[in-house]
Amino acid sequence: MLSVSPAKRKGEPVKKEKASAVRQNPTKLFLKKFMRRKMAIFSACFILLLILVAFLAPFVEPFNPSLPDYNNMFAPPSFQHLCGTDEYGRDVFSRLLAGSRSSLWVSLSSVTLGATVGAILGLLAGYYGGWIDRLVMRTCDVLFAFPDLLLAIAIVAVIGPGLSNVVIAVAVFSVPSFARIMRSSTLSVKEALFVEVSRSLGCSNASLMWKHIFPGTVASIIVNFTMRIGTAILAAASLSFLGFGAKTTESDWGAMLSTGRNYLGTAPHIVYFSGGIIFLTVLAFNLFGDGLRDALDPKIQ
Repeated sequence: MLSVSPAKRKGEPVKKEKASAVRQNPTKLFLKKFMRRKMAIFSACFILLLILVAFLAPFVEPFNPSLPDYNNMFAPPSFQHLCGTDEYGRDVFSRLLAGSRSSLWVSLSSVTLGATVGAILGLLAGYYGGWIDRLVMRTCDVLFAFPDLLLAIAIVAVIGPGLSNVVIAVAVFSVPSFARIMRSSTLSVKEALFVEVSRSLGCSNASLMWKHIFPGTVASIIVNFTMRIGTAILAAASLSFLGFGAKTTESDWGAMLSTGRNYLGTAPHIVYFSGGIIFLTVLAFNLFGDGLRDALDPKIQ
């Protein structure tokens, strides 16, 4: 009869304890997997810095972003004006700081609104099925038939320009993606054993959806929410660039890019810095979303 060494007998409970500890601490497992994504960590730091700047912009702006200085028009980048000045002599760096507030407000508001509506519709479609599922999915198919920016332009053209209407337009084309993700997650979670047990115990449909099924779909919604913010920033900047969003006199990244293109030959720094901050912000949110997806996916070790 084979004997098991004491070292192995002692090691087995330790391994079991570690395995159970990992299973019982999903937060630690998530942090461990996320910390391996260096680009995601760097992107998260950039996003936190951008949010901090958006809140503190009125206190850290070196110049008034709306105050013209006609004696200092089209000044190149210098120690006094880090990003130069525009056609009215306004400090470009101060306008970029002020524009971070509007860009983040539009993107967060529109994606939050789209995620809320899309999650509710997708949860109802996935849980009840039938005509509700067909109605929601066919509506999403119709919206998916239009390019996002073209659909946003059509909506803003109907309801009028302005940042508030841009929020509505971006939210509308964000709804279908959240609805489809929520529906597919609901279809898989509602077949789980704990849902069947809760249903057999007499839980109502509302309780099953919001207390048992919805928490199991949050991970996929969070990932899509993060990545849609970058898309919303790009869409809002594009609408402002085309004249459907913020006014050219407002401190907005898209509006700055729109006015700067007229002076690309004489003052290219206006376009470079406004376009660069849009590029970096969208890239940061996309990389952060990729890191969250990898960390939240149980199949990826």
